Amino acid sequence: MEGRGDLEAILLVGGKGTRLRPLTLSVPKPLLPTAGVPFLAHQLARARAYGVRRIVFATSYRASMFAEAFGDGSSFGLELAYMTEETPLGTGGAIRNAAEALTSPPGAPVLILNGDILSGHDIGAQVERHVTAGAAVTLHLTEVDDPSRFGCVPTDESGRVTAFLEKTPNPVTNRINAGCYVFTRSVIDTIPAGEVVSVERETFPGLIEAGEQVLGYADRSYWLDVGTPAAFVQGSRDLVLGTLSSPALPGPPGEVLALPGAMIPSDAKVGGGTVVGAGAVVESGAQVSGSVIGAGAVIRAGAVVSDSVVGTGARIESGAVVRDSVVGDEAVVGPGNELRAGARLWPGVHLPACAVRFSSDV
Repeated sequence: MEGRGDLEAILLVGGKGTRLRPLTLSVPKPLLPTAGVPFLAHQLARARAYGVRRIVFATSYRASMFAEAFGDGSSFGLELAYMTEETPLGTGGAIRNAAEALTSPPGAPVLILNGDILSGHDIGAQVERHVTAGAAVTLHLTEVDDPSRFGCVPTDESGRVTAFLEKTPNPVTNRINAGCYVFTRSVIDTIPAGEVVSVERETFPGLIEAGEQVLGYADRSYWLDVGTPAAFVQGSRDLVLGTLSSPALPGPPGEVLALPGAMIPSDAKVGGGTVVGAGAVVESGAQVSGSVIGAGAVIRAGAVVSDSVVGTGARIESGAVVRDSVVGDEAVVGPGNELRAGARLWPGVHLPACAVRFSSDV
């Protein structure tokens, strides 16, 4: 469903991405290369496709890097503005701070996007439900198989949200907060300015208690929080394979996305939704599956990389094995080393040739 064509949005991108270290030591999580472009490029392109015309970035950590990456937004057909929190204000405080740059009138819907979520849900349909019902807020709720790992959000027969429940072994619903909201503009103005506020713990429960209409828009479309290395790799892989479509994907969906200058000989085994970054080299006989290979990285002959991130300029030497792990920028994994099960090698670290195996953070 197409959007309204005049919609404004706030994009929450202030987090430090600590769960993704060392990938986020120098780059904010929303700017990490994902399926060939910065992660946010996929969100911006999808938002534009649904009729969003203007987006305000709510920034904090390494704030200047967002403007450097996206400028005024014209390359996406968008107008972008940037608002920075001097100190973290929580989700509600960040929304309130960013709202100072909105131009929408009090009764207009404003879309709130989370900078670490990949979603295939119909934004236009969510906005339409909000406008038609005259709601204060409409939340995207995703249906998951195991809601006990999340706080759940029950609704009544009409779709009104009745509560926000913490994690419990016996959840009353399989619907959870998916992190995409539509606010009526005037409701954002009721959030205290300059204060630390959580929309999940304070704003939404307060609106419900006051009798305001808080609606849920529920579906089971593709949804992924890319806050961990494993989820980040999965998100990139799903975009490359076309499991989730994106107008920002720099090439057709397929087993491999090779960026300009990447070298992949015919006898290398590369697939499973792998990205091979600009100028990266995968040598003959190497095996790479479902991974993100950074620009200028080298995967030597006989090396095996699967479901992992290999950073910019990193090297995986012959005979090394990297599975479900992260290798930081300019790091080297020498012959005979095996990184498995969530191992993380910090940028610039050089593991010499040996037979040591790592199964935790390095």
